[in-house]
Amino acid sequence: MQVLWLQFDKIAGKGIGISHILQFLGYIAQMQVPLALPIAILLSSIMALGTMSENYEFAAIKSAGISLQRFIRPLILLMVLLSGLNFLFLNYAFPRAAFKFKNMLYDIKKTQPALALMPGTFNSEIPGYSIKFAEKYGEDENFLKNVLIYYDLNQRQANVKVITAESGEITTEEGSRYMTLILKNGHHYEELPEKKRTYGDKQKMQSTKAIFDEYIINIDVSDLSNTDTKDYTQDREMLSLKQLSYYSDSLKIPYDEFIATKAESFFIRAGINTTKKDTTDLSSFNSNILDNFDDEGKGKVFNSAVDIIESALADIKGFSSVLKNKKKMINVYNTEYHKRLAFSIACLVLFFIGAPLGSIIRKGGFGFPMVMAITIFVIYFFISTFGKKMAESGAITAVLGGWLATIILFPLGMFLMIRATKDKGIFNLDTFIQPITKIFKRIFNSKEKKAISK
Repeated sequence: MQVLWLQFDKIAGKGIGISHILQFLGYIAQMQVPLALPIAILLSSIMALGTMSENYEFAAIKSAGISLQRFIRPLILLMVLLSGLNFLFLNYAFPRAAFKFKNMLYDIKKTQPALALMPGTFNSEIPGYSIKFAEKYGEDENFLKNVLIYYDLNQRQANVKVITAESGEITTEEGSRYMTLILKNGHHYEELPEKKRTYGDKQKMQSTKAIFDEYIINIDVSDLSNTDTKDYTQDREMLSLKQLSYYSDSLKIPYDEFIATKAESFFIRAGINTTKKDTTDLSSFNSNILDNFDDEGKGKVFNSAVDIIESALADIKGFSSVLKNKKKMINVYNTEYHKRLAFSIACLVLFFIGAPLGSIIRKGGFGFPMVMAITIFVIYFFISTFGKKMAESGAITAVLGGWLATIILFPLGMFLMIRATKDKGIFNLDTFIQPITKIFKRIFNSKEKKAISK
């Protein structure tokens, strides 16, 4: 729900029609279903079984010879069905909703260019322009403060045409391909390059400077959202499991080739042109390589080894970031693949925690069960996110990162199920208190005996 309100706050009151707003929020709601369904099952299971335990209905069921496992067996079958539906949703509906959401976001930015501009950073979404300003204000947030604009950047020249202004206003007519930017109280600077010039001439390049009270710029925003769908269909949220596996495999091949090429390069740099076994007779040579050379030869061997090592280290440092980025992209797709599989059965995993927990705590309603459900789900989500980040960075495997939350919490559900079946609490406090009590009794009894003996 918080995600819905945050996104709604970005588009509300910006001149966007109610139908587009509802459609926009509808896509966001679809993207939140895989998160909402598990927590809804967790909460409902705690509330339902907690209410039954609170009203002693479970006592009546158990007195009839029906165990907890037998009682919730139909519910387990229902959770398996819901997990299957969650899998289908994650594999088909979720990627489509993510794709439609991003498409619509681009369309909104095209019709309302002011939404695409964010304060405090250079905005380069508009081709040929880099716009920065300190603050957006006004009812439609179309007024700007401290504006800085670099333009004609598509001419392969940087910082040669600059505009600064104390304030600005964005106006756009419906259906127009232009965004009008009205700047006030500013300066315009432009360098005038010549066709042929040396570096020294460039330092003395002619330029023009102007001061203006008002300056109007018409910016063509027709290409603002003309992003080809191929440019962002590789976003992991927009891919099905089959597509995730395909992109992961397609990245693995060039990654392996990159490693093989670098390994061959290291062999060549070390003077090893082949990895075949050397057939030279080395029986007359000393096993200690340096003993085969005089002092001058030893120095040359040392210098040559140092040069090769330094060259190899420099090469490794130069390509380590490239290697990490290539590996991270593969990890991203693999982790997302396993995370979706794990999240598909989150309904079943959280039910095995919620059902026995409700039976143990014997509390219904929205009070304590709500607190327990939110706490457990936050733990599940935190572990899942933690595993995802570690897997993407390569600290753990993608399989472990995607299934980490399930691996940790599923045994907890089995433990609670066993405790609930045996009518025991989560923890038996007597198990911890009795040994401590016996120790204190022994201490006091020994003191009493000493006092009596005296």
